[in-house]
Amino acid sequence: MLLHGIFPPITTPFYPDGRVYGKKLEANVERYSKTPIAGIVVLGSTGEAILLSDDERREVLKTARQAAAPHKVLIAGTGIESACETLRLTEYAASLGYDVAMVRTPHYYKNQMKPANMLAFYRAVADQSSLPVIVYNFPGATGYDIPAEVVIELAEHPNLIGIKESSGDLEKVRKMVERTRHIKRSATVTETLEAVTPRMLKAATDNAPGGELVTVAALSGGASQPSSSAVTVVSGRKTRQKEVGFQVLVGAAQKLEPALGVGAVGAILAFADAAPTACYEIYAAWKEGDLAMAREKQERIVKAAERVAGELSIPGVKYAMDFNGYYGGVPRLPLLPLTADLKSEIEQLLASIRN
Repeated sequence: MLLHGIFPPITTPFYPDGRVYGKKLEANVERYSKTPIAGIVVLGSTGEAILLSDDERREVLKTARQAAAPHKVLIAGTGIESACETLRLTEYAASLGYDVAMVRTPHYYKNQMKPANMLAFYRAVADQSSLPVIVYNFPGATGYDIPAEVVIELAEHPNLIGIKESSGDLEKVRKMVERTRHIKRSATVTETLEAVTPRMLKAATDNAPGGELVTVAALSGGASQPSSSAVTVVSGRKTRQKEVGFQVLVGAAQKLEPALGVGAVGAILAFADAAPTACYEIYAAWKEGDLAMAREKQERIVKAAERVAGELSIPGVKYAMDFNGYYGGVPRLPLLPLTADLKSEIEQLLASIRN
């Protein structure tokens, strides 16, 4: 599956009394769906997933799924400390039609999180998950940084298709990219090289009863392949195959352009919750080979991204969303809303970054 591009890890809106505010979640997702982002991440760290009950996680997954545009890739954050609970939430996300599971590193028992533990955990999840899986490494929140060597070994698993690397370590990104370069996989894409997922194909078929199934090989002129490689062609719309490797996405907007330069294929950025287009413009310029423009667009957001997403974190991101026309609202305790002075600082930082 193609994971190239920009993905906002959306926030979870709350009523003032702390209940999940479903209508505002729907509105945010519908608005993100109209931007040039590649997809949406639900229940990431910025979504305060760790502060939600299991019922609330399921409610958020369902609400976001129903509101999302059919052409956006949907990634569900399903990581919980145990493999069995991770799989339960992953299978629920699969039943809703999510495309990918993002599984954060277990971290509570840090001293026990040796390479053997991580290899066993992720292999068990990937073996049993009906969704492709990406590793989620966020040492700033978990206090655990999965070694590059472990990720490189995990990359050999056919159902582990990538990593969100939020350490900010560009040398680590470079190492993972270089040492997984030999991994070659095939992803179904549109004729304009945008992602195609089974959910998208099903939606196209449902909306056009005349749609038919053909094999990938038939589309490319090759020999017949097993039915497991079938894709959907609806009303003449064709797909084709693109070779992808183990896909590394980064999590720091202030380092997006240099991360792309060392081999990252995209990013899952909290700053994109408030400024999705500004983040996309960096990626688009880099993709077009206009490195000077990519650096210019990068420089434009560096200070705001570092302060809002990197330092003020979820309360900062939520207020930045309010300022830019999304619904951020209040975070859930123990996180606290921003003071008036910090809100004013964010407004100044975003004065020229309105999305």
